[in-house]
Amino acid sequence: MAEPTYRAMEIMAQTFFLATRTRITYLGEENIPDDGGAVVAINHTSYVDWLAAGLAARRRHRRLRYLVKAELQKVKLINFAIKRTKTIPVDRSAGADAYAIAVQRLREGELVGVYPEATISRSFELKEFKSGAVRMAAEAGVPIIPVIVWGTQRIWTKGHPKNLVRNRVPVTVMAGAPLDSTHDVIAADAALRESMTTLLHETQRDYSHPAGQYWVPRRLGGTAPTVEEAARMDAEEAAARALSRTTRR
Repeated sequence: MAEPTYRAMEIMAQTFFLATRTRITYLGEENIPDDGGAVVAINHTSYVDWLAAGLAARRRHRRLRYLVKAELQKVKLINFAIKRTKTIPVDRSAGADAYAIAVQRLREGELVGVYPEATISRSFELKEFKSGAVRMAAEAGVPIIPVIVWGTQRIWTKGHPKNLVRNRVPVTVMAGAPLDSTHDVIAADAALRESMTTLLHETQRDYSHPAGQYWVPRRLGGTAPTVEEAARMDAEEAAARALSRTTRR
């Protein structure tokens, strides 16, 4: 557990949540294995949910090796951390190398953190899943641990100002029972989605959701985009990025 860079990041994460007076509740953490490889599948609603999930693993004396988009390597400080924390950069146009590295990490007994939705959900509901999490778990012969992080979208999410100063936001991290992925990938993918949906609703049931708030799903009386509206926004954003890249050439 030496890894000085990772330890420094853990301390920074703890300090961040203490400084902002964020109150984190951890549930089901016993489902994160003491040892051995596992894919940790996390929902994605904010830019800081990975910090809370990482601290949940820390409570089990484990560390998450996240898959992150390769573009982050362009930022020198982040690239420094990536190289020293066994983080796995993913080139979205050619992800085979990252996939192979992730499978190898799993076989070596590491926890690999994956966002099955790939990008932040603007609706704060679960988006369509990519199959990578289930496929790499099956190939490595390890379980999948479903994890829901709820509340971090109030701190920093896509399309809204950051709320980083003494926000006192309650955050819940809930880990579900391990899922077997080794027999049928399609069935495992369905089971993962069902488990994460159940965990999400369970987490939300014990969380206060004031009506009309941007961070509250429409289903619960908030003003977040519906799943359909969020999908249109994502498509428009992707089209704008593609146009920008074409223009720069």
